[in-house]
Amino acid sequence: MIILGLETSCDDTGVAVFDSQQGLLAHLRASQVEIHQNYGGVVPELAARDHIRKLMPLIEAVLAEAGITKQNLDAVAYTKGPGLSGALLVGASLGRSLAFALDIPAIGVHHMEGHLLSPMLEPDQPTFPFLALLVSGGHTMLVKVDAFSEYELLGQTLDDAVGEAFDKTAKLMGLGYPGGPAISSLAQLGDTTRFDMPRPMTDRPGLNFSFSGLKTHVRTLYQSCANPEKDKADIAAGFQQAVIDTLIIKCKRALKQTGFKQLVIAGGVSANTALREQLAVKLDADVFYPRHDFCTDNGAMIAYAGWLRLEKGFKEELSFDVKPRWPLQELSTAEF
Repeated sequence: MIILGLETSCDDTGVAVFDSQQGLLAHLRASQVEIHQNYGGVVPELAARDHIRKLMPLIEAVLAEAGITKQNLDAVAYTKGPGLSGALLVGASLGRSLAFALDIPAIGVHHMEGHLLSPMLEPDQPTFPFLALLVSGGHTMLVKVDAFSEYELLGQTLDDAVGEAFDKTAKLMGLGYPGGPAISSLAQLGDTTRFDMPRPMTDRPGLNFSFSGLKTHVRTLYQSCANPEKDKADIAAGFQQAVIDTLIIKCKRALKQTGFKQLVIAGGVSANTALREQLAVKLDADVFYPRHDFCTDNGAMIAYAGWLRLEKGFKEELSFDVKPRWPLQELSTAEF
């Protein structure tokens, strides 16, 4: 079974072809970083317009790279939500129209389920059940994964997501957008212990997160420095380490609570090298990641999740919609 996957939830246009027999056949991704850099963040209207420009050419290129035609497709999977309304509608309308024209099923996929399952595209895969830490620009959550589509939300951010905190912190220090890679690069030159940074919500029980206070602490610290340009690296290092320590503490609690010995970490922030290195040595668990190409939004994870949903007998009706806000736990009660 050959599935075309379309990802247009935010500022990456991702297209991939997945074969249930041969695995991933081809994938391409077009980033919009240059478009949004001047604004310090994603502009929804510009994002949607660029998806319109890029999506069809990417589909043609991916099909050519995979050595197949549209007529070889058995289904089309697209990101249904969560995400930016306009961006989601580009992928949903094209994906649903293509499926209708080819008389094949269309499958709307939850963006975070795609991230959660992305390590399944690697040779070294986790097995159900496992714990998942999903960390991206819009989400930070711990999820108990008993089986495909059986998810229990254990904890989530009460305010800023990790990626959002990185972006905002980078912006206040003049590091540009996107903030994650900028802070990670600068942190390598800094001292993680020079400045005392809070580890939010680790002094109380529970698995929820909060990063707005840490962001505010960094702003106050940066503005009070006599020579902020000279201190940037140490501030970046301290901030990043505080985030990593917080994630590790919460993961330890969740692993103990569930009794699981496997942790999946996925989403854009899972590409952070320091986070990967420290999770590997500080947790009593096997840790699984997607490759760096699949940490950011991509079509491969959507194609794979779409295939699993198709195997369960799920397909969209002829009419369609998108869900800019769509709690992951709602999938646990989805009808197949």
